[in-house]
Amino acid sequence: MTPKRTRRRYTAEFKAEVALAALTERQPLAELAAHYQLATAQITRWKLQLREQAVQVFAEAPASVAPAPDVEPLYAAIGRLQMENVLLKKTLPR
Repeated sequence: MTPKRTRRRYTAEFKAEVALAALTERQPLAELAAHYQLATAQITRWKLQLREQAVQVFAEAPASVAPAPDVEPLYAAIGRLQMENVLLKKTLPR
């Protein structure tokens, strides 16, 4: 019985490198496939995906900055608790 072959996973950097190499068209697609040990269809898919998503690189980033939390109530609670501690230390017998 042969061992089960696991699916190869590629990093985003590797995919970008291969897709950019395919976009420059300095080497034929078959040569790139042999060099990177990939199928030509896979390289073509990554190349198409890069072309479709290249616009997002230059698009304005959405303003998803979370607003700063309101710290005033927290500081007020800290002050109140510190005052309660001081009061309790004075009033409770040791």
